[in-house]
Formats: sequence, C-alpha cells, structure tokens
Amino acid sequence: MTPVHIVAASENPLLPALPDIIWSAVCLLIVFLVVWKYVLPAFNKTLDERAERIQGGIEKAEKVQAEADQALAEYQKQLADGRAEAARLRAEAQEEGAQIIADMKAQAHTESDRIVAQAQTQIEAERQAAMVSLRSEVGTLATDLASRIVGESLTDDQRSANVVDRFISDLESQSSAQPVKGA
Repeated sequence: MTPVHIVAASENPLLPALPDIIWSAVCLLIVFLVVWKYVLPAFNKTLDERAERIQGGIEKAEKVQAEADQALAEYQKQLADGRAEAARLRAEAQEEGAQIIADMKAQAHTESDRIVAQAQTQIEAERQAAMVSLRSEVGTLATDLASRIVGESLTDDQRSANVVDRFISDLESQSSAQPVKGA
C-alpha cells in the first residue's frame, strides 16, 4: 500500500505557509508602491488633461453657442428692421402713387378746363365771324330783293345798312320766339 501522510491537526491545508505569505505581501507592497508612485500619477495626469480638454471643449462650445445666439438675435433684429423698412417704403410708395394720381387728375381737370375754355372762345369767334359774313351776305341779298320789290336802286350804304340791321333783328326775334326742335 502506499504510504499515507497524516496531516497534523495544527496545520490548516487551506492556509499557505508563513514565508509564502510574507514574500507575497512584500511583492504586493512593491507593486502597490510602484503603481502608487509612477502609474497612478501618470493616469491622474492623463485624466486631468482629458478633463481639461473636455472642459475647454465645453467652454468653447458654450462660447460658440453664445456667439451663434447673438448672431441669430442680430439677424432677427436686422430682418425685423428690414421688414419694417420695406413696409415703410411700401407705404411711402403708395402715398406717392396716390399723390401722383391726384396731381395727374388735377392736371387733367385743369387741362380739360383750358381746352373747354379755348373751344368756347373759338366757337364764339367763329360765331362772330359767321354773323359778320351772314350780315354781309344777307345785307346784299336783302338790298337786291328790296331793290327789285321797290323798283329803285338802294345803293346808299347807310340806307342799306339800316335795312339789313332791321331785317336781321326781325329774324333774331322770330328765331327766339320759336322753340328749338330737339331741345
């Protein structure tokens, strides 16, 4: 049979030997000190730099956001000012248009009054010319007719002028006594 080792009751098989524990503790302490002295400061430095970069990025982003908000506010203000200016210009243009229309109407009215007055003056002048021409022709015809009726010559200018004036007066009184057709 194989020899069996009997373990003493004082030794615990789960616990390592005391020299192993001491050497393990020394190694752990050395590793801990190396990590504490060299690795941890480098790690903290890297984390601090990263935190600063992140914080700087956040501050920069906030600054850019503030500038963007300010630019947006300025743009909206300029847009509102532009709209107000456009509305003002439209109103001015409408007022100027209304003024131009009123001026043109007044000018057209003045021009039409001038044309009517000129036409009336021309009509009156033509009427006077027609009256003079009619007096002359009627006078000549009346004198010729009277000469034929009376049987003597009425070549006296004063007498013929009186006869013509009386004849025209009679014609005018007859035409004014008769109503005008179509009126």
